[in-house]
Amino acid sequence: MRSMPMPAPGSGCVPDVDPVAARSPAAIAAFGLWLRWYCARNFHAVRLSRTGLPPDLAGRPLIICANHPSWWDPALFILVSRALLRDRIGYGPMDQAGLAKYRFFRRLGVFGIAPDTPQGAARFLQLGTRLLADRRTALWVTAEGHFTDPRRRPVRLRPGVAHLARRVPGAAILPLAIELAFWNERRPEALLRFGAPIPTGPERSVTEWTGLLEAALTGTMDALAAESMARDPGLFLALVRGRSGVGGVYDLWRHAAALARGQHFDASHQGSEW
Repeated sequence: MRSMPMPAPGSGCVPDVDPVAARSPAAIAAFGLWLRWYCARNFHAVRLSRTGLPPDLAGRPLIICANHPSWWDPALFILVSRALLRDRIGYGPMDQAGLAKYRFFRRLGVFGIAPDTPQGAARFLQLGTRLLADRRTALWVTAEGHFTDPRRRPVRLRPGVAHLARRVPGAAILPLAIELAFWNERRPEALLRFGAPIPTGPERSVTEWTGLLEAALTGTMDALAAESMARDPGLFLALVRGRSGVGGVYDLWRHAAALARGQHFDASHQGSEW
C-alpha cells in the first residue's frame, strides 16, 4: 500500500487524498439535512431565479463557474445540488489551508489546492480533468478565487476553468451568480441564478475562454442584481424558507394583539408571508 504523503511541519495543510475515495454520499445526505436547518435559521429564504434554472444536461459533465461573494457559497452549492442536481456527483476545490481547518469537507467532495502556485494549478487541472471524465460529475468552482463584492466590475476570473474548458471537450459550463441581499425582513435573502450553458472545447485559447466566461458570468450577475432590486419573491423558487418577523418579546406582543382582534397573526414585515 502506498503511504500517504505527509504535510511539512507547520504547513497547516492536509495530505493529498483522492476526492473520489474520500467522498461519502451518506455524509453528504446528513450534512445536507443539517444545512437546510442551518440556512433556515440564518436566512429569510434561499431563492433561485425562476428564469435562471439549470437546464437538463444529462450525459454531459458540468463545470459550475460561480462568483464568490461570501463564506456561504459552498453551503449554497450543496443546497442547490441536493435540490436540483441529485443525479450529479459533486466536487469542488478549496484552499488547502482552509481545508486543514474543515477536514470533514473532504467527505463532501472537496479537495485541497494551493492557490497562486504552479503546484496548485497543476493539481486543479489534473484532478478536474480526471473527475470530469465521469459524465455524472458537477465541478463547482468559485472562479474569482477570493471573496469579491458582486457589484464589482469588471468581473475577473482566474484561468483555471478556461484551461479545463480546453482540456475537457463535451462538457458544459454553467455560470452561477450569487448575491446576499436584505429585503424587508430581519434576515437576508440568499439569491442565485444560473446562466446559459456553454459547451467546452479546444477551439478557443485560454485568453479567449477567460474573456467569454467573464462576460457570461457578468451577464448572469447583472440579471440577478436586477431581480434582487425588484424585491419580488415571485421571481424566485424558494429552496429554503426561514422565519419572518423580529422575534422575541415584540413578536409575542404582536401575536397577542392579533389574537385579541380575532385575526391571524403573520410575523412578516410585509403583512403577508412570502
